[in-house]
Amino acid sequence: MMKRIFALLIVSALLMTQFSSCKKDKGDPPVLPPAGSMTIDFSNFDHAGKGMYSVSLTKGTENSTWELAAGAAMLWKVIIYTQLAVPVYAFQLTADEQPVYTDDKTWQWSASTTILNTTYQARLTGQVKGSSNEWKMYITKEGAGGFEDFLWLEGNSNPEGTSGQWKLYESPANPVEMVKIDWTAEAGKTVSVKYTFTKAGNSFGGSNIEYGVTQNSLNAYYSIYYYNSSTAEFFEMDVEWSSTLKNGRVKCLKFFGDSNWHCWDSNYLNCDCD
Repeated sequence: MMKRIFALLIVSALLMTQFSSCKKDKGDPPVLPPAGSMTIDFSNFDHAGKGMYSVSLTKGTENSTWELAAGAAMLWKVIIYTQLAVPVYAFQLTADEQPVYTDDKTWQWSASTTILNTTYQARLTGQVKGSSNEWKMYITKEGAGGFEDFLWLEGNSNPEGTSGQWKLYESPANPVEMVKIDWTAEAGKTVSVKYTFTKAGNSFGGSNIEYGVTQNSLNAYYSIYYYNSSTAEFFEMDVEWSSTLKNGRVKCLKFFGDSNWHCWDSNYLNCDCD
């Protein structure tokens, strides 16, 4: 009888040791980058009735100050909302799901969505690698022109989930790096997002836009560097605005001929800066 009890105790101890070892090896899933780590707010530059914007404007027209900022921002919105819409949206969906442990300190988030009557399956893997987390997003498209497990984006982040970088590829038909995204966050909320156009052999290459939020009265900003096809040169521009009152200001030496701020009011009309 004592031998049987002793044997059972040994087996139990071995099982508990194995369980604890597996749990220790498994660990916790890496901290996901925030859903907004790929998101730029363009809402203050979507004023109804404006349509497509031109960055080649005449100074002094009643809303030229706002139009300048809107035109430069819309160049980026077109890229993000068309060519990169699928991977950006897929990441936001997978971030809402519960992860499943696979192996080698790797976890996986999965989701599916339908965009324009086309179904996509997305899986995001996150692997703990020393002092950083490594991320890979694979997307499968069903139906005509479908593809399987295309690595559409990948990146890395620090263990705390307060900073990182994404790299997004153009498409399954042309799997070259198109943009990189540097981001920062605090308390799980995005503070800044910077897109840089990295695709080679393109005049827009090197163009970038940084979006962020602050505690100032003009609490949102863009820092933009872009190729202006109308003048065949690069422009630098700083934009600040209020996300609630909609007023703001822009600074662009090559457009205005000076380094001063130029302002617009809550109706998007040019006004004097305070």
